[in-house]
Parts: sequence; structure tokens; C-alpha cells
Amino acid sequence: MSKKVKVIGVNMMPFTKPGTHEPYEVMAARAVKGALEDAGINYSEIQQAYASYVYGDSTCGQRALYMVGMTGIPTINVHNNCSSGSTALFLARQAVEFGSVECALAVGFEEMQPGALKSHWNDRTSALGWAEDRLKELWPEVPEVPRAIRLFGAATKEYLEKYGVNPDIFAKISVKSRNHATNNPYSLFRKPLTVEEVLNSPMLMPDMTRLMACPPTCGAAAAIVCSEEFAKKHGISNAVEIVAQALTTDMNESNDNIINLVGADMTRRASKQVYEAAGIGPDEVDVLELHDCFTPAEVITYEGLDLCEEGGAEKLINDGDNTYGGKYVVNPSGGLMSKGHPIGATGLAQCTELVWQLRGQAQKRQVENARVALQHNLGLGGACVVTMYRVG
Repeated sequence: MSKKVKVIGVNMMPFTKPGTHEPYEVMAARAVKGALEDAGINYSEIQQAYASYVYGDSTCGQRALYMVGMTGIPTINVHNNCSSGSTALFLARQAVEFGSVECALAVGFEEMQPGALKSHWNDRTSALGWAEDRLKELWPEVPEVPRAIRLFGAATKEYLEKYGVNPDIFAKISVKSRNHATNNPYSLFRKPLTVEEVLNSPMLMPDMTRLMACPPTCGAAAAIVCSEEFAKKHGISNAVEIVAQALTTDMNESNDNIINLVGADMTRRASKQVYEAAGIGPDEVDVLELHDCFTPAEVITYEGLDLCEEGGAEKLINDGDNTYGGKYVVNPSGGLMSKGHPIGATGLAQCTELVWQLRGQAQKRQVENARVALQHNLGLGGACVVTMYRVG
């Protein structure tokens, strides 16, 4: 029988620019120690660990955790592109839910390099080569720019052509996210922006500027999950339940258009599974942390998560239904646009923010009466993790 799974401890390090960070093992160990303190348990009570990162050798997870303790527990290293952190959480949750362990740890960390993401393995088949080949079939004249920019820039073009919306909606999301970040001491960028500043920043692709793209950063985050029985035994009263969680990968339909090529189809299927498993629909969600690697990705994700109908994101944005006082508060942390995107840590930083929100610990950025939270973490190539949390 499956068990209810609770998040009992979370922590994250403020993300920093590449070159100004601590070594990955130091960041990760600090994140884990903070999560243990938050949970009020000792490391000896962790029975299994999942460590997520992309740029590193094969047992970096062990190297990081050995700085916390050498207890002999199974440690699994997780690499699932930009959804690595949430995939680690997915595996930790599974281990607890199906009774393999009573308490598990997910930790994510990354030391990034400046500039756009790029492959470090050019002597072998590209994991994303199929997507790049399909993109060239759909848009033969696609500009030769770094891969992530090329894919999401092409999706931006397709979205505008399909729905005929005003392209300023992408700038409005940048402004919204930065406004949220002004109240988040964990965000790297906290200076407010204007629509004009975003639109006038350097162009990456048609209708997509630099201030519509998240920066690479370095950091770490951690979450501890356990069974309901474990939480009761340890007198933990502020636990947050993982109500439902789904991990999807690409299907044949995922490459029928560019919007699906950048994760819309995976998002749609993952969110549907979560809503059905939880018995809770999108209308009951109060707060979300979603994967805004580019602001057009946030627009596409609104529709993939069924926050609005297809083509309805423009109205949701213009009505203010993605911020405080509206229907949803999306990325109260400021999102990847403001914190940056240290790949292995991103999903667990999202988890940390939502747990703080549901506990009422988010200080100036607190979403009033937040009871249900939704997390979306996307990795091209591909993997999408959607997680629903609930308090009370």
C-alpha cells in the first residue's frame, strides 16, 4: 500500500553568478544541513539520498553528502537535464510512498559557467539532436544561435503566429517576475524592470530579448521527505503533503509543432495526471512555481497547466491573474528569471519556496491563505515533473 508523503525540511542557498560561488560540495552540504535543521532531525535518520546535478563527475552526490556524514546509505546521482532537481524529489517521494524507506533526502546543486547553455559532449550523438532536426524541418531558416535560445525563440514565433497576441506579454512577465523578486532575499536580481527596458534589451531572437531569458547561476537546495508516521513520531507539525506528482517524457505527438517541442505536450500530460490523482483542479491552486527559463516558456506553461485556455494567456496576464490580487500567484520567488537557473538545484529551490509559502513563512512575498501549491519543472530532451503540495 502507498503511504502519504510529507515534506518536513527544506533549504536553499542564495544563488550567485558563476565565478562568485562556493564549491559545489560546500553549497550542497550547507543546503542539506539547513534542511535537517528545518526538519529537526539528525542526518543518521536519512535512509536514502538522491543528488541532482548536470555538470560534474559521476559521484559528486557522494562527495557532497560525505561532508554532512558518512552513514553508508544508498546515494543515487540524478541527471535529467533542467528537471534534475524535481526528478530527485520524484524518486525520493516514490521511495517513501511505496515503503522502501521512511525518510529520504533530495539535494540539488550546480556550478555553472557564464553564457548560454551548451553541450560538453561534442564527440558523440547529441541527446537533443532529434529536437534540433525536427525544428529545422518546421522552420528551415531558424537562426543559428545557442540551442536553448533557438528552440524557445522558435516557439515564441510560432505562438505569436498561431494566436496573434501582442508580443509585449513576454515583457510583462519579466516585469511581474522582477516585481515579485524585490521581496525575495534569495533572488539574485531584485531591481524592478519596465516593459520598455525589457523590450529594448539586446535581441536574442525575433520578439525575444535578453531580459526575457534567465541567467546561469550557481547554487544548491535540498528537501527531506518522509512518511506520515515518521512525521508523527518526531512531532513534526508543519509538514507539507505531496498530494500528487507526475513525471512525463516525450511522445510522438510532442514533435508535431514547435510549442510541443519545448515541453507543452509533456506539461499537459503531467498536469492532467496530477489533477486526476489529487482530485484537485487548477482552479483550486493558490500559488505556483513554474519553469520560466524564458518568459515565452511561462506563457506556454500557463496553457499546458490548464490555468487558462489555449491562446488565453494574454488575457490572464493583462487581467493580472498571474500575480498578487489575481487568480493565481505565479513565481512569487521571482522565478528562474530573477534567481537564475543552477540546473540541478532549480527544482528543489522551487519546492523550498512552495513549502515556505504553504507554511506561511515567505515573509513579504507571502501569498495570503495559500493552501494548495503547484510546481512545474521542465527539461528538454525530455522530462517534465509536476508536483502538487497541500497543507492542512
